[in-house]
Amino acid sequence: MIRLARFSLCGSWPAAKRYEFEGVPPETFAAFRSAFAKGRYFNRHIRNRFQYRRTPD
Repeated sequence: MIRLARFSLCGSWPAAKRYEFEGVPPETFAAFRSAFAKGRYFNRHIRNRFQYRRTPD
């Protein structure tokens, strides 16, 4: 069985864009949520590794 974790990342500025990443393992998602430096974790472990799409604003 393949588990999928879907989550949205958004910034706190007015022009924030939301993306949905698919196929992120639950362990990776949990580590991202608990990371002190979420941007660093995202860039090292998620960015360019999983399919994503922009979600409607």
